[in-house]
Amino acid sequence: MTAIAIIGDVGGCAAHLAAALEHLDAAGGDTVVIQVGDLVDRGPDSTGVLDLVQPRIDASPRRWIQLAGNHEAQYTGGTTFWPERLDDRDAERLRRWWLRDRMHVAAAVRTAAGEDLLVTHAGLTPAAWHDLGAPVTAATAADLLNTRPEPLLWQDRGPLWAEHVAASWLEAHEPMPFSQVHGHSSIVDHQRRGWRCAERVRQRSTVDWDARHTTTRISGARIIGVDPKHGRSGAPAWSPLLLPDAELL
Repeated sequence: MTAIAIIGDVGGCAAHLAAALEHLDAAGGDTVVIQVGDLVDRGPDSTGVLDLVQPRIDASPRRWIQLAGNHEAQYTGGTTFWPERLDDRDAERLRRWWLRDRMHVAAAVRTAAGEDLLVTHAGLTPAAWHDLGAPVTAATAADLLNTRPEPLLWQDRGPLWAEHVAASWLEAHEPMPFSQVHGHSSIVDHQRRGWRCAERVRQRSTVDWDARHTTTRISGARIIGVDPKHGRSGAPAWSPLLLPDAELL
């Protein structure tokens, strides 16, 4: 077992990623990083972000688990939607990571308390879970997602694009089989410290405003949101989600 750090959407904010990595490196040990995707776009330095990630992927792809977000998907087979395109070198770098299996769709983690977590960019909705064959473990779900099932991968209910994941499980009236961690969207407005979700979700949720994490409890499991919503200039304060003594499944 080791420490696992899950880093939410970076969105081109290279200085913010560098500060988080410096803090993790200073803590020592063999921390495994899972980054949930959306490394690029919106912020001031997408190239700088990719330059920070590249040597870590090259040095030890088992210690830096890179997931794809919908912004990366524009260069790996998904629909183009962001008007500010990466330069050719960075676009090719993302395609190379995808083709060489350095960028994945999902990861699975077991915490020190024995809780299994599926980690994806946007979360796994009940509809997408059923499309996968209703896997009962996070590890199986991650394995199935990492086969890159099409067309689910690119659909709006899929793991790169899904919205309102917590609400979708509450509406499904069936137990969520395992806990999840996702980026991409949030049930709160961190800047204004306000809620952006239905009351039934709010009643089951808590927020760490300083770390910019949300937790929603559903049928004995959790959905943890880690998108810090950096925007154009970066969040004034945020933290990776740290899981001590955890195991990568």
